[in-house]
Amino acid sequence: MKTSGHPHSMERYRTVSEGKARGATYTPKILADFVARRLVEAAGELSTRRPLRILDPAVGHGELLVSLLERLEEMSSPAMEVHGFETDSDALAVADNRLSTLFPDAAIHFESGNFLEFALANFDRDNSRGLLCPDAPEGYDLIIANPPYVRTQIMGMRQARLLARQFCLAGRIDLYHAFILGISRVLGPSGKAGIIVSNRFMTTRSGESVREALLQNFNVLRAWDLGDTKLFGAAVLPAVLILEDKHGRKVAPPTFTSIYRTTGLPTCSAPNPIDALPMNGIVEIEDGRRFDVRHGKLDTSGTSKGTWRVATDSTERWLANVESRTWGTFRDIGRVRVGVKTCADRIFIRNDWQDMSVTDRPELLRPITTHHVARRFKAISPERPSHVLYPHETIDGRRLPASLANYPASKAYLEKNRQALESRRYVTAAGRKWYEVWVPQDPNSWERPKLVFRDIAETPTFWIDLSGSVVNGDCYWLTCHGTSRSRLLWLAAAVGNSTFIERYYDIRFNNKLYAGRRRFITQYVEQFPLPDPLSDHGKTLIAKARRIYECTPSPEADLLQEELNNLVWEALAGTGAVQVPLPQACSG
Repeated sequence: MKTSGHPHSMERYRTVSEGKARGATYTPKILADFVARRLVEAAGELSTRRPLRILDPAVGHGELLVSLLERLEEMSSPAMEVHGFETDSDALAVADNRLSTLFPDAAIHFESGNFLEFALANFDRDNSRGLLCPDAPEGYDLIIANPPYVRTQIMGMRQARLLARQFCLAGRIDLYHAFILGISRVLGPSGKAGIIVSNRFMTTRSGESVREALLQNFNVLRAWDLGDTKLFGAAVLPAVLILEDKHGRKVAPPTFTSIYRTTGLPTCSAPNPIDALPMNGIVEIEDGRRFDVRHGKLDTSGTSKGTWRVATDSTERWLANVESRTWGTFRDIGRVRVGVKTCADRIFIRNDWQDMSVTDRPELLRPITTHHVARRFKAISPERPSHVLYPHETIDGRRLPASLANYPASKAYLEKNRQALESRRYVTAAGRKWYEVWVPQDPNSWERPKLVFRDIAETPTFWIDLSGSVVNGDCYWLTCHGTSRSRLLWLAAAVGNSTFIERYYDIRFNNKLYAGRRRFITQYVEQFPLPDPLSDHGKTLIAKARRIYECTPSPEADLLQEELNNLVWEALAGTGAVQVPLPQACSG
């Protein structure tokens, strides 16, 4: 094993483990075999004129390389040069010993160093070797990788900004984003790559620059969203991409497969999620879990930055039908925003303020809505409601931190917790007062009627807030552009709480976490469709939503919700509350 002078450039927070800071999540054998098999299939007939150049940019214990070389040996491949990078010297020693023992005829060239530094130093953005590096290596024929997954808040903002600048990424980035772009630099002119990544980049706003870079630098040959299959021990929802160097070539839209947990009735079975992937429909695996496997084409919403989803003939017809019945979207009502984020909830948010004496109780308390009171149409009223100390106000149209001199009890309480609040150094680094809420939103908006909904939920939960409360960061909220349009909030509540919107979400976005939980965040909810509020359907939906709010909780409210659900389907899909026709017959 060759070592190099490349320093390990990852900056680590002291509060996280070294493994988490490195993004070390080693690949299970079943997934390594799957990626290797698909990569070799994509490579086709391999040239025998020179040794095959193979790279794993984040070797770990070598599982991916072992699977790939096993597959290549089965096909009597040419001589192989195996290259790899790894910043964990212990893991690299394990990999070097494994590969040297299992494949004695392969030339192993491992470096204890940082792949990203290597790619930046030796290759230009157009995949060519750097002009200032005449001795730089040639590109690689096959690359197989499970890049480290490290979020911005773990690697540190300075490191994240550096990587973003070096690889022309925008927004909040993860380390694997940079690895994908690094791989695009070192992949040879006819090279193929098989990469395991988090599926987050496919559907989140922060993944826009990655989606754009992928489509600009690669031909995507196949894609699999492995969803909540739990193939990794860590809480990672993986995706697998098979890519080839673009070099001016164009290919047809790639096949896209998704697999997610479901409670539907299975029509066939498989030993495990990987063996279920070639099937179509609902598959039950040996441990009793059921998965909905869908195959279609990769749809990017018509732009290089668009979200990625599975498109089939039936789902495209259904979406076109919905579009023809859509008057507007939630975005047309008003701005969808996340709730406040204090970054010190134990200090700012409590349900025992009333236990304090009147003289000690802070003056700046406001009621706060959290996911704990979530209920469709009308929030639960807890016995001990929570309040937030909200040190912000609006003066002459500007949001400003409250002047604590005017609020002595609030000042005394905050001073008592000053050390903890000042530990949020990013607050003061941004030019803010040490006692401010990190994301305070608009103080003037809280008194207005609001549509509030949970961020993470298995089923959508939207309710109307007329209490003037602050919304916490575990929920999102929406107010109307004008007070005269408040009836649209009731229409949105009707649509948001329907089974129609569950199906629309799964077809249009399909961003799920474990156990079928969906993410109801701005970029999705603002696209939810609305029927014409002045139509018969629209007027009825608004009236029924108001009545449900008035009589919740009660049997009448439950009955009205069933009626409302059917009306939403009729208004936006032209049918009763039915499942969208999706492939159900299992086939290999």
